[in-house]
Amino acid sequence: MSTDTTKPNDRKRKTVLAAITLLFIAAGAAYAIYYKAVLANEQETDNAYVGGNLVNLSSQVTGNVTEIRADETQMVQAGATLIKLDAADADVALSQADARLGAAVRQQRQRYADVAQYDATVALRKLQLKTAEDDLARRKPLAADHTVSDEEVEHARQAVDSARAAMAVASRQTEAAQAGVAGVPVDQHPAVQAARADYVQAWLAARRNTIVAPVSGYVAKRSVQIGARATPGSSLLSIVPLDQLWVDANFKESELRNIRVGQSAKIEADMYGSKVAFHGKVIGLSAGTGSAFSLLPAQNASGNWIKVVQRLPVRIALDPKELAAHPLRIGLSTTVTVDISKTDGPMLGAAMPQAPVYSTQTLTQPLQQAATAAAAIIARNL
Repeated sequence: MSTDTTKPNDRKRKTVLAAITLLFIAAGAAYAIYYKAVLANEQETDNAYVGGNLVNLSSQVTGNVTEIRADETQMVQAGATLIKLDAADADVALSQADARLGAAVRQQRQRYADVAQYDATVALRKLQLKTAEDDLARRKPLAADHTVSDEEVEHARQAVDSARAAMAVASRQTEAAQAGVAGVPVDQHPAVQAARADYVQAWLAARRNTIVAPVSGYVAKRSVQIGARATPGSSLLSIVPLDQLWVDANFKESELRNIRVGQSAKIEADMYGSKVAFHGKVIGLSAGTGSAFSLLPAQNASGNWIKVVQRLPVRIALDPKELAAHPLRIGLSTTVTVDISKTDGPMLGAAMPQAPVYSTQTLTQPLQQAATAAAAIIARNL
């Protein structure tokens, strides 16, 4: 009876083992198919972070901060006034430039008038020379018959020489005066134009006491305080345009073989989890590894050497519409999966475009207004 019971158990065991074996074989085959169809065409890394433009706002002039109109986490629009500086010094400098421009115009007017005066002096000296020559010509015949003395003739000759020398001096003075003003009107004289440029510079400095946002975005870091002394180049606050973000995915050097520019990518941010997927495109690979651009690059040529796998940043552009629906922040961690099924794209980035990659028009100053104001000062002093 025990033999009869053992045989069914053996058959059952063999059936179970065969089923398990077939299950493992099927799982292996399924994984092989999945790897061939999916995993072999993807390259994934979780060493990826959100990047973006961090626009540092600084002052172009010196002044004390009197107003701060935006704080951290607040949204600002391009062209909005963010910081105001005390305008007293700039207003005084503008008034001084106004006065110097007017003085330069009047000074040149005087120089032009001096030229006319020297011309009149030359005409006078010519008349005096002719009079002296006529006197000498009248006295020479009279000296022959001793009607006038030789001494009087000599005095007449000296008068001619003196008049001729005076005319030469007047001519040289006229040439010197004309050299400074010839060829240009008063308002186009270099001295006037230099004073005009100084006025425009002072006009710009007066306008730059109002610091505006160069781009639209969120204030990320404010370091300026009321009453602080702002100097040119010192950082006041930072603005992050959250609609212009990208992802820098750091792939191992052994994973870069099939990554090409133009390949599609799927991004999952830890902030949203797997429920939200961003879609992007590879736009370029860095020209060097992270260690090559570090503050203290590794010196592998000295001492004992241990090989460390290097990583290369791969930049991935994000879809602006997806960013608008699910905003990201600079520095967030992400997981990037690149579709490497198509390897016909270039391995390096494209050449720089003709159009600017990033630009702003809010910092452009209306110089025509300054030119009009300077022209009014010149006309008033002409």
